[in-house]
Amino acid sequence: MARLSQVHATAFVTGASTGLGRAFARMLLSEGVRVWGTSRDPARLAGLCAGPPGAFTPLALDLADGRGAVSAFAAASAAAGGAFDLVVNNAGYGLYGDFGEVEASAWRAQIEGMLGSVLEISHAAYRSMRGRGRGCLVHISSIAAEFPIPYMSGYNVAKAGLSALSESLAFESRGSAITVIDFRPGDYRTDFNRTIRMGPQNDTTRRVWARLDAMFSSSPPPERAAADLRRALLRNRSGIVRSGSFFQARVAPVLGRLVPSSLKRRGTAAYFGV
Repeated sequence: MARLSQVHATAFVTGASTGLGRAFARMLLSEGVRVWGTSRDPARLAGLCAGPPGAFTPLALDLADGRGAVSAFAAASAAAGGAFDLVVNNAGYGLYGDFGEVEASAWRAQIEGMLGSVLEISHAAYRSMRGRGRGCLVHISSIAAEFPIPYMSGYNVAKAGLSALSESLAFESRGSAITVIDFRPGDYRTDFNRTIRMGPQNDTTRRVWARLDAMFSSSPPPERAAADLRRALLRNRSGIVRSGSFFQARVAPVLGRLVPSSLKRRGTAAYFGV
């Protein structure tokens, strides 16, 4: 059976301390890939360092510091031999609240970190891949790029932007040995709902959050997303990869393309109990 290390010897994974990022890093390590993983607090990456010496390298990286994030990536690239075979942009966070009640600066900071800083890391990674003539760039977007989550405006914008960036780069890299994957997970059972940043709440936002929290808690484990990413990497081609429950990954995208926007909004409202 093919192993990812036969295609990708080195990988850079942001947000590797928890959730999907941790599952991705573990999957890659199990495949023999050398992984550089990031967290705002590198001490939280200790559990990934138990393998052979040099298999995993922990790094400090905070998307809120765009210049620092790019510098950290550049230093890691140099340590990896000048470029990574695989870059997985996964790091991010949730901010929940009514758009008009949360300060605009909070939404802007989220978009600048989760889209602006990621764009700069992707730019550096893409240039190095073009210099070598090969590589794979993965953006962990979200089903929210197609079905925006109520009261998570900044998250929706950032994820939709990542999907648009993936589509742009997939077009520009046609005919080369560079692949770009727009990975769109649905809900997964991680600590995302426990670490989300809460803005001012009212009866409606609290009711919707109760629905969201219950959905997260009953969702598939992150290892399923890691298995889906592994299959996508072995296919070695650009494109959209949806991952999650059967409804979110298969049924909802089809319905989204077939039904009118007004009906889609009513369905979303009913789904979230608005």
